[in-house]
Amino acid sequence: MAFLEYLRERWISEVELSKASLGDLYFQNASGHHLVLDDGKIEEAGSSSASGVGGRLIVGDKTFYSSRNGTNGLALGGVIGDLSNIGGWSSRDIQEGPDLIVSPQVQVPRIGDRLKAIDSRLRSRSSIVQVEISLSTSEKEIMIVQEKGNISRESRKYSMYSVNVVAEGRGEFQTALKVSACRGSMEDLLSLTNLEVLADQASETAEMMLKASPCPATTMPVIMAGEAGGTVVHEACGHGMEADIVEREFSVYRDMIGKTVASPIVTIVDDGSIQGLYGSYGFDDEGTPSGRTVLVDKGILKGYLTDREMALKLGIPLTGNGRRSSYRVPPQPRMSNTFIEPGNGSIDDLISSVDYGLLVRQMGGGEVNPTSGDFVFHVTEGYLIRKGSLSPVRGAILSGNGPDILKKIVGVGRDLSFLPGMCGKGGQNVPVTDGQPAILVEAMTVGGSSTAI
Repeated sequence: MAFLEYLRERWISEVELSKASLGDLYFQNASGHHLVLDDGKIEEAGSSSASGVGGRLIVGDKTFYSSRNGTNGLALGGVIGDLSNIGGWSSRDIQEGPDLIVSPQVQVPRIGDRLKAIDSRLRSRSSIVQVEISLSTSEKEIMIVQEKGNISRESRKYSMYSVNVVAEGRGEFQTALKVSACRGSMEDLLSLTNLEVLADQASETAEMMLKASPCPATTMPVIMAGEAGGTVVHEACGHGMEADIVEREFSVYRDMIGKTVASPIVTIVDDGSIQGLYGSYGFDDEGTPSGRTVLVDKGILKGYLTDREMALKLGIPLTGNGRRSSYRVPPQPRMSNTFIEPGNGSIDDLISSVDYGLLVRQMGGGEVNPTSGDFVFHVTEGYLIRKGSLSPVRGAILSGNGPDILKKIVGVGRDLSFLPGMCGKGGQNVPVTDGQPAILVEAMTVGGSSTAI
């Protein structure tokens, strides 16, 4: 405690010496384990660890950043020395001190035999030709010291399980992926997820898509079920509401606060404080408490996601979305758990309201232009709607513009679902969750391999 108090006072004086408007020290000690089983064999099993400190000072319009491995006085002294050298101010040596964060001990249950049994179970199906199962768990201990000496500490645990299967029939292949993850230990994940059931769902989807008809190419109403996971909200809309994208004039939402950007039945929220979700945290990687941020309220844009730098630069509220992948890099505004709030209807109500259209239950990969919001997404599980009846179709591709799609939403269900994943931006990956209830878009361009309607 004595060294921590010394560190706190020393950092306050260092910031004053540099005349920085804000600055922080980010200490991290992380460890994790992962396992990949491919076609019945454990192809990859390993552990990782990362321990270090990153220091940041913002002086005028310049950002100074340095990082070193380790969390003791020697590492901290190197960071402060680097900052003073590149910044051009004098800094005295820092005293020696112990590690400020202990290394977490991550426990992994013996689960290899269970995963092999799941693989055998799936491959016993005649059409399943490839199975890949991944399991990962990690823990990160962090501590942040701000320019005024405020100290924040948090322990973050993450666990994820995924099953990717390939089915073959008549020379054609279909894939399906199912994922479950939580902000918690592997024991927490196992208590929330039936591994066998999730694996069966993946194989059943792949097999069903083998029997599906080619999707017609046309413009039609599209229902995105909750299981689709909020892909459009995250990729085609959410990034454009991050303040650094707005500040660099790369966002279609620049200068749009207070204006209509979506249908009046659409409310979009980012909330990093929801217990257990993969993108949750008690405070962000700058020490700001997480919370609920309403981005769009009944179609009206209310604000952007900010870190401390962007909130200060743009003069807008601080939302607690400053996130970073490790101590080696500075934070940037990032989404946490981003979703469309549920409405009152059911997905059955939405389906019955469509004479002819497409129901999307699972999205695949795609491409997005974050500046314009234009996107192309592949559909891995889709159904053609004909007067309330559903028939599976394959090869569907959705294309359009995120902001335009938000305005074309004419129905919102009450079945809010969340899908976990890793979000990439600026070379950094952080855990996030995307969510939505079933939504009905009045018209979307659907690409496919059939011209029959």
